[in-house]
Amino acid sequence: MAKKSFTPIPPMAELPPAEEINVPEILEKYLNGEIDLICVLGPTASGKTRYAVQLARQINTILQANKAEIISADSRQVYRGMDIGTGKDLNEYEEIPYHLMDIVDAGTKYNIFEYQRDFEKAYKDIVDRGCIPILCGGSGLYIEAATCGYSLPEVPPDPQLREELEKKSDEELIAHLASLKPLHNNTDYDTRKRLIRALEIAIYEAEHPVQRTSFLPKNTYYIGTLVTREVRNERIDRRLDARLEEGMVKEISSLIDGTHPALAPAHKPVPAEDLIYYGLEYKFVTLYLTGELTFDQMRNQLATAIHQFAKRQMTWFRGMERKGICIHWTNV
Repeated sequence: MAKKSFTPIPPMAELPPAEEINVPEILEKYLNGEIDLICVLGPTASGKTRYAVQLARQINTILQANKAEIISADSRQVYRGMDIGTGKDLNEYEEIPYHLMDIVDAGTKYNIFEYQRDFEKAYKDIVDRGCIPILCGGSGLYIEAATCGYSLPEVPPDPQLREELEKKSDEELIAHLASLKPLHNNTDYDTRKRLIRALEIAIYEAEHPVQRTSFLPKNTYYIGTLVTREVRNERIDRRLDARLEEGMVKEISSLIDGTHPALAPAHKPVPAEDLIYYGLEYKFVTLYLTGELTFDQMRNQLATAIHQFAKRQMTWFRGMERKGICIHWTNV
């Protein structure tokens, strides 16, 4: 009998070292102007929202005043009506004010330029009122846009161009993008959605004068919520099953048929392809609702996709560290 061969399992990336976070020291740094923003980041299911709320409460206790406010850095929690699938968990915030959630309609294509602009507006509002901003989220690109002063182009979406680009392979799209701009790293094309948007921007910039943002970088104290891959994946699976039981399928179905309360008063349905565009929960549940997947296929493929997404998030954050950004990782 031929001896079976097995593909070796790649070793897990080593976790960064954990630190004890000294909240009074961080607050002192903020009050004396050494930092001007606190950021809590981490992959999905790492407990960052709960940690950010606890951090806000600790700050409020020290100051004996309600001063800490949270700004979301999540690329999908901006959408009204997309609650269970994006894990807004608004009940966790209780008395802590939050910003940049439920600010645009489901079905629209909110982009990084708009997020950077809206972040600056929320940040200025919080600081002008003498309060303390805490940025919290897992979207690495949004976090960097908010904190690193990226100069971003204002380029409107072009549905016709996107439709044409969707017909091309990833290789063709990357080659086209490379012909229009230098590709310094793969962040422009680590997902097909981002690749098409990057090409849309590059094509527009080649033909039109473009207004760019010019916001200053923030002196940010970054805190990373640290969990092992095994614990993270267990949490993802438990949370996914809980969300399915809470009515995530019904929520997404009501967006498709236009009955969701967030769509009032017009009750305009959100096309299935728009929900698929948002990825993860909205992609796989929509494929189930349109009959392309069974329930079990949807659940299992979605769990795998979220595991992979969390891994990519950690890869992004470790990449931020390689660029010189100091992240203070802590066990939660």
